[in-house]
Amino acid sequence: MPVTRQPVDTPAGEARITWHRPPKGVAARGVLALGHGAGGGIEARDLAALAAALPPRAVSVALVEQPWRVAGRRLAPAPKTLDAGWAGLWPALARPGLPVVAGGRSAGARVACRTAKELGAAAVLTLAFPLHPPGKPEKSRAGELTAAAGVLPLLGVQGGNDPFGHPEEFPAGHVPVEVPHGDHGFAVPKRAAIGQDEALRIVTDAVGAWLAGLGLATP
Repeated sequence: MPVTRQPVDTPAGEARITWHRPPKGVAARGVLALGHGAGGGIEARDLAALAAALPPRAVSVALVEQPWRVAGRRLAPAPKTLDAGWAGLWPALARPGLPVVAGGRSAGARVACRTAKELGAAAVLTLAFPLHPPGKPEKSRAGELTAAAGVLPLLGVQGGNDPFGHPEEFPAGHVPVEVPHGDHGFAVPKRAAIGQDEALRIVTDAVGAWLAGLGLATP
């Protein structure tokens, strides 16, 4: 499948989009834009799995590297700077003229939730949404999630053992798809009843079915 890299200037610096487009003969129905977390990049296992699984189903997957990662810095900047970087590259995501689903993992999911309505996203995908810091459930970020879900279709996927928020901790009506035994990176222990490949298939199958229900992917 075609893969291209596109640098994009933003108010926060130069960002980069790695495009995974449908194979020849398959017309894209939509774009799924995915931002990375604060502790890693677009090589995360869930982002890589979606970039491989969805293009054959007529989805262009855009893996977005925030300017701080492109510049080689080790620490993510403040939320408003992350939002500015994401908003600054949004025109490049929308340029194919297709509906764009705003998504990401962890901190990237928060950025998508905070900015989706203003940017005109078609829907929101959260992967490993950091509902609260580990061990501090009183510091909830549920408001970001519920605000986005109040105006746009939203799908969440969460590891069953994610220290940033177990699925049962999410607000009523916003319980995410669970990856059994999965941690914050959707890794599953060797003793788990499911293997790593199966865990990732739960992610890709759930997202693919949801996008198909929105008319943005083939069944």
